[in-house]
Formats: sequence, C-alpha cells, structure tokens
Amino acid sequence: MRLQKFLAHAGVCSRRAGEALIEAGRVSVDGRIVRKLGTTVDPTRSVVRVDGRIVALEEPVVYLMNKPDDVVCSAEPETDDRGRPTVRSLLPGVRERIYPVGRLDFRTKGALFLTNDGELAAALTHPRHRVPKTYHVKFQGRLSEADLEALRRGVRLDDGVVTAPIEELFVLGETEANTWVQMTLHQGLNRQIRRMGDAIGHFVLKLVRVAIFDFTVEDLPEGKARRLEPHEVARLRRLAGLSAPRPGEPGGRRARRRRGGRR
Repeated sequence: MRLQKFLAHAGVCSRRAGEALIEAGRVSVDGRIVRKLGTTVDPTRSVVRVDGRIVALEEPVVYLMNKPDDVVCSAEPETDDRGRPTVRSLLPGVRERIYPVGRLDFRTKGALFLTNDGELAAALTHPRHRVPKTYHVKFQGRLSEADLEALRRGVRLDDGVVTAPIEELFVLGETEANTWVQMTLHQGLNRQIRRMGDAIGHFVLKLVRVAIFDFTVEDLPEGKARRLEPHEVARLRRLAGLSAPRPGEPGGRRARRRRGGRR
C-alpha cells in the first residue's frame, strides 16, 4: 500500500495532505525518514510514525448522525474551547478516531457523516465532486415566486460571491408567517443557506439537512447515529468518486448486496 494511502486510511489526513507530510520529512517507516512519494508499506508489518508518533491502521468506519442543534461539529471528545458540547461527545461508545465530514452550523440539525477514512472525507468535501445535500429550510415570511426564482438562479451574497444555480427547490408548505422549502445544494459555502435568506430579505428560522446523496436521517432519532454497513460504505465511496476497497484492504470485506429500500 502506498504510504500516503496508508495515512489516509489511518485517519491521519487526506492523501494530498499525506503527501505534504511525507515531503516535509515528518513521516518515518521502520525508523527511517521517508520523503519519496509512492513509497509502499506493509500495513501488517511496517512501523509508521508521524512526528514521532506511531500511526495504527484502523478499520475504516463511517457513521451517519442526525445532529441536534446547539452541538458543535468538532472531533473534540467532550466540548470545544468555548465549553459547547461536540458531536463526538454523542458517541461515547465509539473507539475509533472518527471526525465529522464537513460542518453543520451550531444551530443547524440533520445529516452528518463521521469517519476515520481521510480519503473519503476529502472526497466528500471537495467541490469538484458536487456532493448533493438536501435541506428543509424555514424562511421568515411568505416567499414570492420572484424570491424562489432568485434562489434557483443564484443570489449574490454579502461578500460578492454568487451562489450556484439550484436544480431542485420547491415549497413544502407556507403561511403568512413563514415558508418551508426543500432545496438540494451541490455547493458548500460558509453558512450558505442562511446568507442566501439574508440576500432575498427572508431570515432563516430553522435549517435541517435531511440527506447527503440519498443517505437520509428520517428514521434516525435526533442525537443518534448508526454505523454504515460495508456495502453502504462501498456505495458511498463510489458516489464520492472513489473505488470501493478490495477484499484484503481496510474495509474490504465482502458483503451481500441489499436490493431496494432507502438508505
């Protein structure tokens, strides 16, 4: 296995970041500093260290969480530096060194992946993969057709950036006081949906991410998480533009296919 891939599977970092660590002379194999990209290691025998610390290869795992609000997307085990509870604190029984993939705002609920697979995390967050994320959004006031069309076409945010067009956007329900909208984004700007609401003059009152691809949290209680089955992880990797692990590689156990049903 290539060294940078080993580092990614061990949850240290993405492959690209692993290459930077290697070139910086921060990685050793069997006691020798390695700077050559493409160096191969035996996951069962080689002793790999980063900054002097041994890196152990864990079985890659992926959890899907239904994040509650007032919880921070952080890998810290209990609280962040401001004393706020973290998503990691909701998984006290998980022993792997997992971390959240991307971020949800402190007051945003919904679907969130956590994993120790650095390669998968990098793929899911890279803009070129255009990972679809579906949200239910409660806007203050009644949205007009012009408002909805502006959101679909793209709006100019407070920093001058124009958001990408939205292919799927429709009204779920409305009153004089508010409007619920479902929208699927392939873009991930900082606080994007809340800033889009500000751009059209309708404050976002509630924001829930209900799905990533078609992995939904509709049957998952708020604050709970489930570990994806091996065939689900393989499918998620393919959707993210990666190859599925082969038998014998980390996460490469053979699994029966499950037909039908929403994941």
